[in-house]
Amino acid sequence: MDAVLREAGLSRTAVRSLGTLDARAAEPGIAGAAALLGVPVRGFAAEELAAVSVPHPSARPLAATGTASVAEAAALLAAGTEPGTDAGAVPGVVVAPGTGEPAAPPARARAVLLVPKRKTRRATCALAASVPVRSHEDAPGARLLPRTHGYIAGEPGSPPTIPTPHTTAAMDMHTHTDAHDLRHHGDAEVRDEKLIDLAVNVRTDTPPDWLRRRIADSLTGLAAYPDGRVARAAVAERHDLPADRVLLTAGAAEAFVLLARALPARRPVVVHPQFTEPEAALRDAGHAVGRVLLREEDGFRLDPAAVPEDADLVVIGNPTNPTSVLHPAASIAALARPGRTLVVDEAFMDAVPGERESLAGRTDVPGLVVLRSLTKTWGLAGLRIGYVLAAPGTIADLERAQPLWPVSTPALVAAEACMSRAALAEAEHAAHRIGVERAHLLAGLAEFDEVRTVAGAEGPFVLVRIDGADAVRERLRSLGFAARRGDTFPGLDRNWLRLAVRDRATTNRFLQALDQALLMGG
Repeated sequence: MDAVLREAGLSRTAVRSLGTLDARAAEPGIAGAAALLGVPVRGFAAEELAAVSVPHPSARPLAATGTASVAEAAALLAAGTEPGTDAGAVPGVVVAPGTGEPAAPPARARAVLLVPKRKTRRATCALAASVPVRSHEDAPGARLLPRTHGYIAGEPGSPPTIPTPHTTAAMDMHTHTDAHDLRHHGDAEVRDEKLIDLAVNVRTDTPPDWLRRRIADSLTGLAAYPDGRVARAAVAERHDLPADRVLLTAGAAEAFVLLARALPARRPVVVHPQFTEPEAALRDAGHAVGRVLLREEDGFRLDPAAVPEDADLVVIGNPTNPTSVLHPAASIAALARPGRTLVVDEAFMDAVPGERESLAGRTDVPGLVVLRSLTKTWGLAGLRIGYVLAAPGTIADLERAQPLWPVSTPALVAAEACMSRAALAEAEHAAHRIGVERAHLLAGLAEFDEVRTVAGAEGPFVLVRIDGADAVRERLRSLGFAARRGDTFPGLDRNWLRLAVRDRATTNRFLQALDQALLMGG
């Protein structure tokens, strides 16, 4: 339980109650844990648990209890049955923000799974909470399905061990509050632990010494307010664009927030699986976000027809994180429509030799917005620097939503430096090197019958499917390696891992550790 709480960034004081099958509510371990925490145990009948849609189904509990995950179903029900709330509203928040103390429940809330089920030899735990519902949102509580639907979005008779099925053109326009933690990022996998990092996609041994010196020299000018004109001009020249088509931002993440707040959108759509920050920013700005879920069977490749015609804002990554798929520029450009904003996240495009399939610098695609990041290739995640390329009117709208001086002087100096011809040549060399090391990693992974990789990877990472990958990830941690969990990406589940491409020696050590981790699982 403590491990699950740590994963959610919470302490024991945040716990309001424990939920379980009613037949187990009096078991000494559960009762003792509740007594230690000073919270009640809420037991639920098997029929109640079976009616809850769970994100991570399993066949064994389904056969034993009629629900595909007792832990997830009970957690969602417990979060939705706290006393003191209005009928029809899911009760209070787990903790009061910033206090760690129980808070009074909001007028309307819904049960959301914060941490999916985590198994050990002795227990299975999941964590749910109640979150406020905005006035325009529907679905005030945990989604309940008929008892025949014992697993998420399944139809009667569907195999409970198969993830939620989606067709290529599967379009879900509901406001999503599912188990995918959209705020989870790879750095959480390595924070505070000494692990070899395959979870974060920042290139190793960066920033290079010459860039460090440029940044260090800029510190003598910190007394003056940042002036971004030179850096902006450098970015414009690099992409052969006028400066009024460029906006410098504190990383691509700020750009997603600006887009969500500054641009009108009635029906925004995000193409998944992909980086989750765009959807999180849209939802935080009050938008109901639709999803187009690309399928493994199709190699996670884009079919432009899957995006609904009336979507007026479409977000897609290229190459896509976490699938590493590089979509043809023509396929993405085919998504453009009059009255539609087409946002293409090219944060990893400079890791592709020749940046083929890039739309940066294009002015003939209506509504095109291209986002770039300098944090991955140049190791500047802590400095926060990126930029937006778009039509002057769009840039002006985004700039009005920015605070004053949003990009620091050291970040501006770094942006200018990374636009030089020498820097671009270095990035191109690094992209070719990544391709060689990625091929070595993929060749090693192909030796494992248990591992299936997404074909055609073009980014500095690969996506792999392993049955029980969540358990494999934990065993890898015990062996000193951090891999990025896949179940926080919509369209993926607990059987997926993302692996950053590293040098050959590190990859060889990882492959040995993976062999051990798979053997440990039997």
